Amino acid sequence: MKLRIDGRGAPLHGCLTPPGDKSISHRALILASLAGGRSRITGLLDSADVRATAEACRQLGATVRAEDDSVWVEGTGTAGLKPPSAPLDMGNSGTALRLLAGVLAAQPFASELIGDASLSRRPMRRIVEPLSRMGAHIETAEGGTAPLRITGNPKLKGIEYRPAVASAQIKSCVLLAGLYASGRTCVIEPQLSRDHTERMLPLFGTPVEEPCCVTGGGRLRAADVVVPADISSATFFLVGAAMLEGSDVLLRGVGLTPTRDGILHVLERMGAAVEHRETRRHGTETVADLRVAHAAGLRGIDVPEEWIPSLIDELPAIMALAAVAEGTTRIRGAAELRVKESDRIAVMARGLETLGVTVQEFDDGIDITGGPVTGGTVDGAGDHRCAMSFCMLAQRASGPVTVTGAHHIDTSYPDFVAHVQALGGTVEVLLAEADGHD
Repeated sequence: MKLRIDGRGAPLHGCLTPPGDKSISHRALILASLAGGRSRITGLLDSADVRATAEACRQLGATVRAEDDSVWVEGTGTAGLKPPSAPLDMGNSGTALRLLAGVLAAQPFASELIGDASLSRRPMRRIVEPLSRMGAHIETAEGGTAPLRITGNPKLKGIEYRPAVASAQIKSCVLLAGLYASGRTCVIEPQLSRDHTERMLPLFGTPVEEPCCVTGGGRLRAADVVVPADISSATFFLVGAAMLEGSDVLLRGVGLTPTRDGILHVLERMGAAVEHRETRRHGTETVADLRVAHAAGLRGIDVPEEWIPSLIDELPAIMALAAVAEGTTRIRGAAELRVKESDRIAVMARGLETLGVTVQEFDDGIDITGGPVTGGTVDGAGDHRCAMSFCMLAQRASGPVTVTGAHHIDTSYPDFVAHVQALGGTVEVLLAEADGHD
């Protein structure tokens, strides 16, 4: 997909509810499918990634049905999954593939997990290694990537695992395998990554013990899950409103778990004020309405490395904001960005340079010196977060900006273009189909 933004710098005004949280949506579908009984999920994200998870759950024997404002899941019970008749195609979703790998490693049948070209380049040894230690049998493609061919082993053993990087996908994969393993399975991270799995498991009847441990052999029971609006999706409008003069935006029902709110700390330190309204609980998550207005005098900062796990998905948007802030913003400890849907450090660096911004790349981060933003053509490289970040920055450009490689926006935010337009921003779809990328 190809997008065009005229760069006239119109303010963003109004209120909207961002789409449901993608991370929570994946987990809700998977745990509801493993539970006995009928679960109700409200606010589930309707996007390509989440639809891939729902279809995989159906292939494994669960019933997933949308009705009114909810999705109902009739689970199979922990021991009731059935062998899929074909490979499970996870599309562009690394979360879905890695989490389901943990479940499938413990089943009494063989299975295969596949994905699109982008997903098939992402590293999978990071989950194969701990699962193998538990007794799993998994074959990868050359280079340790998908497809994953799994020969299930119902006799997994619990382990204590200390991953080299803080990753909610690795942690959740191991914990889900641990539900089936004998004994206790613990994941001890160097820093705390997003903790939606740990929050949701007790809702389905499985306790999570300190520091982050599950005991195998239990049964999950059906639950009602409320999915809040995704703070990662809300970030594009938080950043857009902060950088565009005259803007004033209210974003409703945004999830604010402490393992995901790093973007709010960055905005505050850069000089943008985010007002919290009506903070409340939705199931296992805290949510609030967030109001942000234009911030004069945005300033570059050194983003603390300890914040990185809590804002890893928001870093492309932070890079866009840094491009218009006074001074230099420095990001380090973010090597994980190199192995996301794209090499996000490289993609953002190339795009920012095209738009006249001064950048310097490092193995684990980037320096961005703010200044005038020019027009031009930038490549989102088939990465939804990079493409949307460029779209917001382009609102400040001195001339028209074309964003190519934007077709994967529908993996997380199908209504993004419509929402930008509804708030008064400028974005036009020039080409709806894929434009030469994965």
